[in-house]
Amino acid sequence: MRSQHLKTSVRKLKFVFQQDNDPKHKAKSTMEWFKNKHIQVLEWPSQSPDLNPIENLWKELKTAVHKFSRCAKLIETFPKRLTAVIAAKGGATKY
Repeated sequence: MRSQHLKTSVRKLKFVFQQDNDPKHKAKSTMEWFKNKHIQVLEWPSQSPDLNPIENLWKELKTAVHKFSRCAKLIETFPKRLTAVIAAKGGATKY
């Protein structure tokens, strides 16, 4: 299954794979797979978010998702808002 996720274009590149060394990521079968595929794995301390650049992006991602959620809510409530405007004959509504 892991092979299915390793894109053909990436297989030819020489790269170093970085992952958290949490025990579940260091399973013998996983590490053997990396070795068999000749993929170098960067040694990395377990549970070290201060060293992982992606951890700094989570707040940004949450903000972006929240903005999307607000848009989705506006779209979802549009029929109610439209009905309220029609009922108010174009006048002000609670929205």
